[in-house]
Amino acid sequence: MESGRWHVEKRAGLKSDGSPKVNEYVLETGCLSIVVLGASGDLAKKKTFPALFNLFRQGFLHPDEVHIFGYARTKISDDELRNRIRGYLINDKNASPEHVEKLSKFLELIKYVSGSYDSEEGFRLLDKEISEHELSKNSVEGTSRRLFYLALPPSVYPSVCKMIRSFCMNRSDLGGWTRIVVEKPFGKDLESAEQLSTQIGELFEEPQIYRIDHYLGKELVQNLLVLRFANRFFLPLWNRDNIDNVQIVFREDFGTDGRGGYFDEYGIIRDIIQNHLLQVFCLVAMEKPVSLKPEHIRDEKVKVLQSVLPIKDEEVVLGQYEGYRDDPTVPDQSNTPTFATLVLRIHNERWEGVPFVLKAGKALNSRKAEIRVQFKDVPGDIYKCKKQGRNEFVIRLQPSEAMYMKLTVKQPGLEMSTAQSELDLSYVQRYQGVTIPEAYERLILDTIRGDQQHFVRRDELKAAWEIFTPLLHRIDDGEMKPLPYQPGSRGPAEADELLAKAGYVQTHGYVWIPPTL
Repeated sequence: MESGRWHVEKRAGLKSDGSPKVNEYVLETGCLSIVVLGASGDLAKKKTFPALFNLFRQGFLHPDEVHIFGYARTKISDDELRNRIRGYLINDKNASPEHVEKLSKFLELIKYVSGSYDSEEGFRLLDKEISEHELSKNSVEGTSRRLFYLALPPSVYPSVCKMIRSFCMNRSDLGGWTRIVVEKPFGKDLESAEQLSTQIGELFEEPQIYRIDHYLGKELVQNLLVLRFANRFFLPLWNRDNIDNVQIVFREDFGTDGRGGYFDEYGIIRDIIQNHLLQVFCLVAMEKPVSLKPEHIRDEKVKVLQSVLPIKDEEVVLGQYEGYRDDPTVPDQSNTPTFATLVLRIHNERWEGVPFVLKAGKALNSRKAEIRVQFKDVPGDIYKCKKQGRNEFVIRLQPSEAMYMKLTVKQPGLEMSTAQSELDLSYVQRYQGVTIPEAYERLILDTIRGDQQHFVRRDELKAAWEIFTPLLHRIDDGEMKPLPYQPGSRGPAEADELLAKAGYVQTHGYVWIPPTL
């Protein structure tokens, strides 16, 4: 292996217990430069730098091989940036000496460069700093790795990408790479998304572009394909013959909390449903891929998106919580929904006739994200189970990560009476002492490894916008109005009515209680 190379190799074979290795990557020593653009912003402080620190702490980023560069317009020193992010990386009061020592070593890896996002001077300086780091590690020219994380608003993506392409690329094609990570929102509709994709696509090839959706890094979301395709009893059940309806739900118990101006530009459908919930929808509904190669998985996601029928206005309920317009950054006549329930229908052999209900809202009565698969009634119901409720398979994404199957059982005792209970896999109980990694940790590591499985491909992004753009334009034009709802409620009553029309049967008297240790 050449001196100064960071090489990521996928290796086949067996583990020590004889089981096959699946997508196992080995990180070899070498030189890696990670550049966080927008380093002084909230996203970088709250998500990107903490994820990098956790990867460093767990040994995935080695101090002898990695250097981290922050880039932003703010004129601050290296130490000022380190002090700004320190509080997001550690709680000094409760931190162990070992943790504090790790943090100190991590912060030493961070260097700050100030410059504008369309300035040749700033990016030439950034390239100079990166090159000096690479030379200090005896890296052969062209073999180093450069990862640019754009923790920035999409409006500056084109200019930043142009600067990176012009001034910060590796010098030659000798095994090194340059990759960029871009955050959502990827446009506001089909036209703007395609324009953005074209602008970036003229500068970088698709294997270099990592469109990050952090929901794809969540532990339970990553478990979906394993559950569906590695368990025999799910295979014959996962279709229109057995499943009555599917819900994919995101609920927050707080409002926009000072982000009103930003949120009002996008709304709940663009902010949550068109990306996060639609990605989960793809994994629930897609066919089995040929293999676990990223392109095979993403091919199947595109197919299911292309099978979605146009959304009907009568299968959409919009809401806006009372008090939303009190935010001084929100227009007085804002038509932006803070709540939406809508039905997607798939025109294919597996799912014809099964409604997929996507629901998201702010300022509701609880905080959770979950997938709820409701099965059909038992035919020839000799136990009169209908009064107990239907079987459901529920995957709780957050909080209290769990998956459980609701089923009817006999009540203990001398009487023959039935009740609903559950088969329950709660992560906090089953995997005690195991830390579930944050989504950003996993996705940044995937980027370093060159694994695009959990990132959004360009044609996938286009297919997603094709589904939602007509509806979004009707909302933007004022043709569809959000209904008012009280903060702390379930949302508009019309949403529950739509759910009932879609076929969902609520179980009364049953509440899942997360187990305690």
